[in-house]
Amino acid sequence: MTEISYAPKKKFKRGVLFATLAAAVIVTAISYNRSESSADSVVPSKTNTLSISGPWEMTSLDPSKQGYILTRMQVIETLLNVNEQGLITSGLATEWHSSEDGLSWHFVLRNGVKFHDGTELNAQAVVNSLNVALSKHGTLKKAEVTQISAISDDEIKIDLAKPYAAFASLLTNYSNAILSEKSYQEGGAVKVLYGSGPYQMESFSPPHKLTVRKFDDYWGEKGQINFATYLTGHRAESRILQAKSGEADIVFTLDPAMLSQLKTSTDLEVHSNLIPRTMFVKLNAGHPFLDDVKARQALSMALDRAAISKNVLGAEGSETAQLMPSSMSQWFIKGVDNNPYNLEQAQQILTDLGWKKNESGLLERQGKPFKLTMMTYADRPELATVATAIQAQWAKLGVDLKVDVTNSSMIPAGHTDGSLEMALIARNFGFSADPLPIISSDFANGGGDWGTMNWVNPQVDTAIAELLDSTQVEQSFTLSQEVAQEIYKDTPVLPISSYSQHTSVNARVKNFKFDPFERNYFINQMYFEQ
Repeated sequence: MTEISYAPKKKFKRGVLFATLAAAVIVTAISYNRSESSADSVVPSKTNTLSISGPWEMTSLDPSKQGYILTRMQVIETLLNVNEQGLITSGLATEWHSSEDGLSWHFVLRNGVKFHDGTELNAQAVVNSLNVALSKHGTLKKAEVTQISAISDDEIKIDLAKPYAAFASLLTNYSNAILSEKSYQEGGAVKVLYGSGPYQMESFSPPHKLTVRKFDDYWGEKGQINFATYLTGHRAESRILQAKSGEADIVFTLDPAMLSQLKTSTDLEVHSNLIPRTMFVKLNAGHPFLDDVKARQALSMALDRAAISKNVLGAEGSETAQLMPSSMSQWFIKGVDNNPYNLEQAQQILTDLGWKKNESGLLERQGKPFKLTMMTYADRPELATVATAIQAQWAKLGVDLKVDVTNSSMIPAGHTDGSLEMALIARNFGFSADPLPIISSDFANGGGDWGTMNWVNPQVDTAIAELLDSTQVEQSFTLSQEVAQEIYKDTPVLPISSYSQHTSVNARVKNFKFDPFERNYFINQMYFEQ
């Protein structure tokens, strides 16, 4: 574990980390000049620190890699934001518009913004950050950007090779955060993180912990809590214990099955909020058992989604057979049966496709048993539980399903090398205000790592291509519905449940607010009970 300490240069002290019995720990420290303030003389303690726990590790200060933690902890900011209704709002840019042909976008920058190194936000810093983002893996690559230029000290222009209707939404993503030019080494590597948010980095101890300190020169609503920490809690059992013991003030992504353990506590309040995240089974549509749409439909019919949502997830009513929740109205299909469970019809479909049950009750065709492996990952503990439920439900159909709980990285690896048969995943469609960038990468032209696999639908490909160029609201709605309908009918993925985020909040924390797009923890709006 490497620790990076952020402190005023005059007050810098070498950080000390404990060593385990197995290994010594090397401490790496980075210091930098920070504006002197009364907060600089304060050190983190239980009384002045908000402790936050979640399941995700962080290994880098680079926004293109794990910037989602850095935006949530309010260290870095983007040109544009997203409100609770999914509408794009101002951020570090206060005004924005595109040309009539959609080939250029103009952004007017907010005045009075300071980075954590004391330098001021200007057009050159924005151009530099966006060019660095463009050189790395991130959402900005989804548009064909030809040039990013400064028009004046407080205005930039971004030119595109062709129109991209959802371009503004790309700039809400953490990978396109704006940093001080002093943050970067030659080549664009992030050396020390200087953002512009209400909190600045205090220490960084990957992969499990980071601490932030309030930034007194913030341009907007200043924080009332001096420090906040983020601590990774991999296991659902660990996070429940953190909540019950008071070790963590706020614990995100609680396992629904464990929420009953918190009911008797008078010191905690549990918040359950819908988010634009969907649990679905990703299918290899090129697999000989899955290449027929009727086979995929049979597997879908053999899923009792309502039972899974109620009995496994503890979230009755969250079952869904379509990709998007109703909050994504442009992509939501009205009138769809969210639980099209019909085991008998599913069995008949597979019989018509040549599958017969053997003496063991397992389906066979031409001497081959209907055996498949479904990958999932432990970062979201509910996935393994749901995978086991699917295994039991498909066993009634005659399908022998093996569940492989592995690292999440194995799913894109299996997609790339063609070995993946199916995977149970939770896909967040709220990374930006418009899910089109994700839909285009996940479902068009054969699919992507976290979307379809070996599934080709020319109608979807054409509609998405037109969507990316469309600037007409009515046309965009029609095309979005067309894509959603085709995905629903052709079942290249099998949606199971819409997500609720379950969060425990200690009674000492006041004014907690949940962001359904999971971009912001709103630390600067919270305070401790006196």
